Amino acid sequence: MILHLKDTVSQQEADKLAESIQAFHVVSDGKSVVITGSGVKEVPAELHGKVDESWVFKNDMQLASREYRNETREVKIGNVTIGGNTKNTLLIGGPCSVESEDQIRESSELLVGLGLSTLRGGCYKPRTSPYSFQGMGLEGLKLLAKMREEFGLNVITEVRDATHVHEVIEHSDVIQIGAKAMYDQGILRACAKTQKPVLIKRGFGTTLQEFVQAAEFVLSGGNENVILCERGIRTFETGTRFTLDLCGVAWLKHYTNLPIILDPSHAMGYAYGIPDLARACVAMGIDGLLIEAHRNPLVAKSDASQQLTHVEFTELLKTLQPVANSVGYKMV
Repeated sequence: MILHLKDTVSQQEADKLAESIQAFHVVSDGKSVVITGSGVKEVPAELHGKVDESWVFKNDMQLASREYRNETREVKIGNVTIGGNTKNTLLIGGPCSVESEDQIRESSELLVGLGLSTLRGGCYKPRTSPYSFQGMGLEGLKLLAKMREEFGLNVITEVRDATHVHEVIEHSDVIQIGAKAMYDQGILRACAKTQKPVLIKRGFGTTLQEFVQAAEFVLSGGNENVILCERGIRTFETGTRFTLDLCGVAWLKHYTNLPIILDPSHAMGYAYGIPDLARACVAMGIDGLLIEAHRNPLVAKSDASQQLTHVEFTELLKTLQPVANSVGYKMV
């Protein structure tokens, strides 16, 4: 249940009231908002006379629900805004992993040359094998921050676990919570305490409701800048790495108020299929794409098979703009 308290209730009083009923209290648009579990169906006695509006939900998808807030939330990433009425599709590009200063600089030069604003690169890699490249860690984060200063780019990078979440928050403009980390409450609660945008990737065995409830951890902690990312789920199919759930994306667009980004690179797992998938994603009228590109994928230290060359990435962008325009969006 979500309750908007009357303007006569001070924030201090709202804190005490929320604590008394074991609920969350956040401030949104200057208004005190109290959030209980979905099991509460009536205004608690402690809040009688203090509630302006209330919403009852059948499950714990609440702050992210269009039943509560029908319009898509706006999220600002540097000087670019997605969601709301912007009709922007943000193209985020860069390598799977930051491997060296020269490598990430070439990626930065590519993006700036194409008029794009946001650079991706993993520094803490949640690898399946302990013998695989684990990322450059803090050194990689510092390289991303250096690229931001040098090229004016926004940077997005992934948190692997709660031990370094504050390093990622400090050095990045968008905090990515990966598919393997979306259940880590240490990460989710830390991200709730910042106002930086948080991009949550759907776990490959995660239901849509579980996915959105991960976002609720961040929203209920006071950070409204949450983005959902579909990156493929595990099915019976073995010909591709995962299966990109466009049906799930349609569901998320209909039932949630959060911006949605798609990652066809991780879904497909092979570079040959990514352009077609990317165009299909953009045709759905989405808020962004994550596309992996490497100066030489053959020698990439992680996910080599799914990264586009810089030439392929450039050619893909040329084909995405007409698709975006056809559904009333523009690539940014």
